[in-house]
Amino acid sequence: MSSEQQSNPPNMGNPVHLLAFGFGFGLSPKAPGTLGTLVGIPVYLAMQPLPLVYYLTITSVAFLIGIWLCGQTSRDLGVHDHGGIVWDEIVGYLVTMTFAPSGWFWLMVGFILFRFFDIVKPWPIRWVDQRVEGGFGIMVDDLIAGVFAAICLALLNQWEWF
Repeated sequence: MSSEQQSNPPNMGNPVHLLAFGFGFGLSPKAPGTLGTLVGIPVYLAMQPLPLVYYLTITSVAFLIGIWLCGQTSRDLGVHDHGGIVWDEIVGYLVTMTFAPSGWFWLMVGFILFRFFDIVKPWPIRWVDQRVEGGFGIMVDDLIAGVFAAICLALLNQWEWF
């Protein structure tokens, strides 16, 4: 993230900025990505009972909307991938939890795994984060982090480690 650059302040009266900043949670001066991911938990809990096809459709639409939301907000602020833009974290968490077993334990393990991959950015996440621009670039590294975390959740569940 390049929030070190001088940027325009977000306008929380603008619905695009409000959504991109995770209803204001992205405004936190400390760990905005973590707080943004926390916003994903109630969203996930609301979507969890849905049939898989609806869950995947809503998550896909949220990803596509996020390309525009994050790209527009980034342009408005004058900074690519401002740290407060957390719509991508919300969607990344939904990707993480797509096939997760039910229960608070898995909800928290998914949260930790997603934050790990989003922060550490192992290959190819870091490579994509550094090279793909615009709204798609903001969204896609979190999509990949979500896929990595989802694979880890599936393996933990399959191997019955917990």
